[in-house]
Amino acid sequence: MSFMDTMKDKLGQAKIKAGDLAQQHGDKIESGLEKAARTVDSKTGGKYTAKIDSGVDKAKGALDNIKPKNGGDGGHGDSPA
Repeated sequence: MSFMDTMKDKLGQAKIKAGDLAQQHGDKIESGLEKAARTVDSKTGGKYTAKIDSGVDKAKGALDNIKPKNGGDGGHGDSPA
């Protein structure tokens, strides 16, 4: 197996793991994003509210994109028990 094939395999495994973690902890991640946004917004006096909200929306969208689409097992048969 070439170096590139090995790297593609490792990155694929990492993507599956990230998706599984996002699936399991998505609510905590979203809660953390909201809390961080409120803190930053407070510290900046509301000056950047629109940009902060936009960033949070994009982060939530990215989170949704990495979650497994096929029932939560990431396509590798390790269904949570």
